[in-house]
Amino acid sequence: MSVGKNLMATSVQAVRQLGDFLREWLGTRFSSELELVSLAERGLPLATVNRMTRHGLTRDEVYSLVIHRRTFKHRKSNHQKLSREESDRAIRAARILARMRQPKARFEGRSPLQMMSTEAGGRLVEEMLVQTDEGMFA
Repeated sequence: MSVGKNLMATSVQAVRQLGDFLREWLGTRFSSELELVSLAERGLPLATVNRMTRHGLTRDEVYSLVIHRRTFKHRKSNHQKLSREESDRAIRAARILARMRQPKARFEGRSPLQMMSTEAGGRLVEEMLVQTDEGMFA
């Protein structure tokens, strides 16, 4: 397989893994980015918050990143979904965490979070983030 085809296969696999991760974290099915936009516009189920905590975020992190504690309690007592903005923040948080937990070839199959267990590994993750920020292939 040529380098270009190998890169494309790796990219397709990464996109598929990201989609699987998002479906698991958000607790909803979608088959495209357009469908994900539609889900955010309609509002994700409030149960998304519980799914996020089961996958490793603390309640305080969810309250900070997605929905305020008081708003969460209000929505829960009124059996409401997350708002469009809260849904968007949940999707964004899940997408970022997916990228941090996804194994990378540059780290010999380990994820950025696994690499951060040492100072040297953390520096490599920082380098990857800078390269991503500057538009370089990460």
